[in-house]
Amino acid sequence: MARIFITGSADGLGQLAAKQLVAQGHRVVLHARNAERAKLAMDNVPGADNALVADLSNIEETKKLAAEVSAIGQFDVIIHNAGVYQVAANLTFAVNTLAPYILTALIHKPKRIIYLSSELHMGGNPDLINLDYKIDRTSYSDSKMQVLMLCKAVARKWPEVFSNAVDPGWVPTKMGGQGAPDNLEEGFQTQIWLAVSDDQQARVSGRYFHHLKEAKYLAATDDIHLQEKLLAICEQLSGIPFLK
Repeated sequence: MARIFITGSADGLGQLAAKQLVAQGHRVVLHARNAERAKLAMDNVPGADNALVADLSNIEETKKLAAEVSAIGQFDVIIHNAGVYQVAANLTFAVNTLAPYILTALIHKPKRIIYLSSELHMGGNPDLINLDYKIDRTSYSDSKMQVLMLCKAVARKWPEVFSNAVDPGWVPTKMGGQGAPDNLEEGFQTQIWLAVSDDQQARVSGRYFHHLKEAKYLAATDDIHLQEKLLAICEQLSGIPFLK
């Protein structure tokens, strides 16, 4: 059975994925942004190993989280599920883009990494990625484009790791709203499949999935020059280099 760490697993898709993975017999470590939500996460996912606490909008707390995850031991899978929507641009960048970068760069390499992107990444503006990038210009679409670029950069630099991104769809979670049209069950099944399946279709890297199938994505995310610029921006802001 696999050891799995899931960010943002106090509720929503992260919690639903955690519940099913625990039910399958996997060892799951949860994450929440504060102690109250961490307790809620453990209450809602009985059988989980632990719930770690960190506000991913805070660089120092995110670094501390990475150290705590690495101290537990080697993880087979990390699911970067945490995200924010309809908040200030600097918070959007910090949680949706910079935090996954920091955690990826600092945690011991797992066998598989899954990043949560979105169909809305198609509206992201790749022209904004340059070395004088201002985080207060980041839209939600930009951040989900950036995390897909991060996924592809990791796949390119770490060929021994399966690094993939998922569009969970517009599903009725707290973030998506109760009027969301997509199926909630399908919203987390792709993450589980990529995390633990031995299907050849899941043992790939640098791909973008929607509901268990590869999906169309913004071609600019394949641009190695833009990927490297994004990594340089994240290094500049966090002080953490991305090492091979």
